[in-house]
Amino acid sequence: MNLTPQRGGLVIALSFVLALLLTLLPLPEWARFYRPQWCTLVLIYWTMASPHRVGVGVGWVVGIAIDVITGTLLGQHALALALIAFITQKMHQRVRLFPLWQQALTVLVLLLVEKLLALWVMGAIAQPVPTLAFWVPPLVGMALWPWLYIVLRDLRRRFQVS
Repeated sequence: MNLTPQRGGLVIALSFVLALLLTLLPLPEWARFYRPQWCTLVLIYWTMASPHRVGVGVGWVVGIAIDVITGTLLGQHALALALIAFITQKMHQRVRLFPLWQQALTVLVLLLVEKLLALWVMGAIAQPVPTLAFWVPPLVGMALWPWLYIVLRDLRRRFQVS
């Protein structure tokens, strides 16, 4: 049993709020296909860095928030983010030891899993099949992972998030 108080809950919450705001940020039409999956990237980081605090429940809540804010089918993102959090929790000890480029490849796979679940839901509700541009955000997220990892790691260390 851990008797020391846990610190940094506000830092974690604010990072998710910032990710939600970046998800809502208006972009020009040509740039919409390049919008990274900010909430998923932040969820992956915090689940790897602090799996005892951020996990499936947080993934579910953030997913519901994305569904409500973006107007998608209620539960679509919640299911995907809960699954991503579960997978990340199961392999966090191995992935944390990888160099950043290997972590980025692992993150690419997790982002592709989220996109596959979204595609499955779109097929289940008879939405049209998206174009190839649908698969660009995971590649952008993979490219952004090293920088996002470094920024969030520095925040975690500065505010002593346990």
